[in-house]
Amino acid sequence: MKEYALAMIAGMWLADGVALLLAPRFVIDHVRTAIQINIAPWPWQLFAVVAGIVLFWAGLELRYQPLWICAAGGMVCKGLFLAFAPAQRRERLVAWSLGREDVDYRFWGLGLCTLAVLLLHALGWIGQE
Repeated sequence: MKEYALAMIAGMWLADGVALLLAPRFVIDHVRTAIQINIAPWPWQLFAVVAGIVLFWAGLELRYQPLWICAAGGMVCKGLFLAFAPAQRRERLVAWSLGREDVDYRFWGLGLCTLAVLLLHALGWIGQE
């Protein structure tokens, strides 16, 4: 079961990464629109925290263990910050994040794709003889 949960995380990273690589402006425009119409962010923040905890515990047994600990910590911290930080700080960070150049988003996309491939490799789903 935990392998499928980790594969789901890898799939989300891969989908987000490919979207940012291929059409960063389109993705960011949709994120900006969602924020402007105030789509409830709570479920996504909660998901980031839960997925980070799952990645932390399940990643302890996988290859590249330090990477999964750092990635899980980042997911949990991001989710908690966006959920509980003062509105002014949160809005400033979101505005800064949405104001980047397309190439910056492509680097984030490349990083997400790399994390996804490494997680699938650590699970033994790809690259095994």
